[in-house]
Amino acid sequence: MAAMSFTMIRTATASIVLRTLVAGALIALAPSAFAVEYKLGFVNTERLFREATPAKRAQAKIEKEFATRDGEIQKLAKQVRDLQAVLDKDGPTMAESERRNKERDLANQSRDLQRMQREFREDLNLRRNEELAGIQERANKVIQQIAEAEKFDLILQDPVVYASQRIDITDKVIKALADK
Repeated sequence: MAAMSFTMIRTATASIVLRTLVAGALIALAPSAFAVEYKLGFVNTERLFREATPAKRAQAKIEKEFATRDGEIQKLAKQVRDLQAVLDKDGPTMAESERRNKERDLANQSRDLQRMQREFREDLNLRRNEELAGIQERANKVIQQIAEAEKFDLILQDPVVYASQRIDITDKVIKALADK
């Protein structure tokens, strides 16, 4: 549910940003009696989530938090592979009842493995979305501070079709997040 609302928020944000980009382009291209210059900026959100210190810390935290469960899943996956190998190798020579019991055990373990993997992915995605939402909130505050301090008229975030390196302030935002 939280992942879904984050996706909905992200989609709504993307729509607002796209409208803002179009409005900004129209304003910038509109003929005017006054020679008004606009200061534009752009932030690459994907790069921000990949390179910013808080994002790296969050990723390490999540990996540590889920390491035990990942280990359990890997252990169960090995058991399933080993049991399958035993059945493939010795199945034809096993007694019928023993083979059926091993096949039943394999089916149960495979089902448990799939369930554990699904729950793991769901929980991991939920936690990742929670952490990214916090980072996005902090980044937005930093972007606001940079915009006010450097007198930007408009700062855009993804999705943008094209943004010149000249207006890309992602490095400034990453550095500002690292300083906090």
